[in-house]
Amino acid sequence: MSKPNQSKSWREKVHEIIYEADTPAGKLFDVLLLIVILISILLVMLESVESIEAKYAAILNTSEWVITILFSLEYILRIITVKKPKAYIFSFFGIIDLLSTIPKYLSLFILGTHSLVALRALRLLRVFRILKLTRFIGESANFGKALKRSRAKIAVFLSFVIVLCIILGTVMYLVESEQDSGFSSIPRSVYWAIVTLTTVGYGDIAPITALGQFIASLIMILGYGIIAVPTGIVTSEMTKSEEKLIPHNTQACSNCNEAYHQDGAEFCHKCGHKIGDE
Repeated sequence: MSKPNQSKSWREKVHEIIYEADTPAGKLFDVLLLIVILISILLVMLESVESIEAKYAAILNTSEWVITILFSLEYILRIITVKKPKAYIFSFFGIIDLLSTIPKYLSLFILGTHSLVALRALRLLRVFRILKLTRFIGESANFGKALKRSRAKIAVFLSFVIVLCIILGTVMYLVESEQDSGFSSIPRSVYWAIVTLTTVGYGDIAPITALGQFIASLIMILGYGIIAVPTGIVTSEMTKSEEKLIPHNTQACSNCNEAYHQDGAEFCHKCGHKIGDE
């Protein structure tokens, strides 16, 4: 009877370390994990430099394999320390963890897949758990709702901008078409109007007549005002339905793997399982 208890205690400790960022051990594990991920991404970037790859190919490849094996062990531990492994395997982070581990193994059979190891950059999203930025997820949802409510106004605004660019492009074509300034057609002139109105300004086309330069100056000034309009529309919608952020911690449920609960919660809000119980 002692072995099952020892096994249970082991699973509980490992679960606390790899799934929770509120404990010292869990925070240290996540920080080390992020450092290893950054090192792995750096190795992939260095391998893309021919001079470095030619000189240190063996070292880079060995380092990548060490990191891949570490990630594989971590992935296995995450699966065996939860009661419902499917909850993790098919979760967002579970899929990301798997995709970030597979490419190195695939490189043994399929050429050109090694660079996909850079997918590990997605694992940096775990920084949200460490810094407890998940409390802002509610605010991002509020922002999404504001965008949805503003879509009609934004659509009307974009339609106005498109019509304005067509008109301005046509005017510039009439003014500059006889000059060797790049306004060779109305579509090309409309392209210039869009680039100028959005204040991007590639500089591949530029007016050379005094009237054309005057119109271009007006369009540039107009661009600053136009850029602020969508921001004002969305901000207005957000202030109408501003929601209070709810504090969350990163304590994970060992039953369903739900990671975010309100501070002080004793039971999982998803499955009702007592948090911390095995």
